[in-house]
Amino acid sequence: MSSTPVSTLAKQLFSMTLPMLFGILSLMSFQLVDSAFIGQLGVLPLAAQGFTLPMQMIVIGLQVGLGIATTSLISKALGANQEQYGKQLAGLVLLVGAVGVLVLCLLIWLLREPLLALMGGAGSVMPIIELYWPWWLVSAWVGAMTYFFYSISRSNGNTMLPGVMMIVTSVANMVLDPIFIFTLDMGIVGAAVATILSFLLALVLVAHKVWQNHWVSFDFASISVPKSLAELGHIMGPAMVSQLLPPISSMLATKLIAGFGTAAVAAWAVGSRFEFFVIVTVLALTMSLPPMVGRLFGAKQFDEIQALVKIAVVYVLVFQTAMALITFLLATPIASLLSSEQDVVDIVTLHLLWVPLSLGPLGICMLMVSVANALGKAYRGLTISALRLFAFFLPCLWLGGELLGLTGIFIGAFIANVLSGANAWWMYQRTMALVKRGGV
Repeated sequence: MSSTPVSTLAKQLFSMTLPMLFGILSLMSFQLVDSAFIGQLGVLPLAAQGFTLPMQMIVIGLQVGLGIATTSLISKALGANQEQYGKQLAGLVLLVGAVGVLVLCLLIWLLREPLLALMGGAGSVMPIIELYWPWWLVSAWVGAMTYFFYSISRSNGNTMLPGVMMIVTSVANMVLDPIFIFTLDMGIVGAAVATILSFLLALVLVAHKVWQNHWVSFDFASISVPKSLAELGHIMGPAMVSQLLPPISSMLATKLIAGFGTAAVAAWAVGSRFEFFVIVTVLALTMSLPPMVGRLFGAKQFDEIQALVKIAVVYVLVFQTAMALITFLLATPIASLLSSEQDVVDIVTLHLLWVPLSLGPLGICMLMVSVANALGKAYRGLTISALRLFAFFLPCLWLGGELLGLTGIFIGAFIANVLSGANAWWMYQRTMALVKRGGV
């Protein structure tokens, strides 16, 4: 039995989740505002942003992979009362992150021509890329450094600071975007400059707080740096790969759906965007749950880990089921709000009748990946992600489409999410059994 009351664990979990929820929502608005303003500049700037997105996903893959390793190892060290080692790990993360992301950004810039040719983006968009990418790459580096400080803060149990800073960043960007894009007539470059200044503001404030709380140390005399780097790499590598799998899966899924026409592709994009908003609390939990699991893991409080995970799973199932029922009842009005094209509305309605009912199991799958990473079992987390996308999602979509046409696509997505959730829960149970026995 858990020695910590369930009500206490639940209170701690949701008090850490709430700031991350508002932070994620603000970041969503950040992306929407950028796209809206750049969209007013014409087709070529919008195309330049489109060709930038795949490169951005690579940078974010490195950034998030290191962030996951940070949360896992520092929270575990703190749970084991190794505070100095936790501070030293934070220092290593900042150095590795600063150099790693800088090298990646330089490579992207030096290889810009072959990369764009590979994506079919050479030609008329190239002059805009030449102007835009130097500023965008600076913004990517500053954004990554800000994210590493957020990860250190979350590892130390403070989710309020990164949550508030995400909101501050979003508001600053919203104010600065029109000034630099239109008033100062900098166009798409102005969007990147606004992003740099917004991230810089957050970086200065969060770095000051981290230093003030003495959460970082650059004195590595008492630790084996190669061993600590190997620990970081052990979690960071599979976590990075896990971040890059969804875009690949998404491209393949889009290719399948394209066989049903452009209205189907448009409807799939709209429905997927709606799903993203519906599971925003799950996304927040994937950021707030790992630091708590990591600390409990470091303290070898395995019963508390299981109690905490159970609270999160029950919440996700209940909340997502309630959201699915509301969506089911209001499917047509919601679809009409999301698109004005009747063909698209009809398909989105079909999407909303089936897929949201399975977002609870999908949420469990996402949580179990985060828990596996927090337990230092990053390869298990990667396995859960890979099975979800390539053993369940894509095959079920293909089979559904073959048997029942477009309706089968959505039924396939429903079945895939349910199977993914069940598999993830089973793998989590096996992982916890191994952890308790001290296995790998």
